[in-house]
Amino acid sequence: MGRTVLLIEDEPNIIEAIRFILSRDGWVVHTHSDGTTAYQSVLEKRPDVVILDVMLPGKSGFDILRDIRGGSETGALPVLMLTAKGQAKDREMAEQIGASRFMAKPFSNTDVLSAVRELAEG
Repeated sequence: MGRTVLLIEDEPNIIEAIRFILSRDGWVVHTHSDGTTAYQSVLEKRPDVVILDVMLPGKSGFDILRDIRGGSETGALPVLMLTAKGQAKDREMAEQIGASRFMAKPFSNTDVLSAVRELAEG
């Protein structure tokens, strides 16, 4: 299939859960857990979809999303934002910066899989 996801998340349980869900569906899942080098990983991995946590060590997901949207090679990349904070202000900020989708933790496996499939299809 060749469909790839870059999961930028620092919680091991969430990494394993999402990796399992997507791998079982045929996705190649790359992971990265450091905010400071996350954008470089996006450039190197060239994923079809990015799943991006808001709270990361070193740099916030919002700042990484700004980097992705500002990059000539990454500006149109589909990004699913994940956050433990389901607050309206986080959703608004994600939408203003250009998140393709926003999902609050805890999330259902079905919702993550559906969102990634939809984002990949454009």
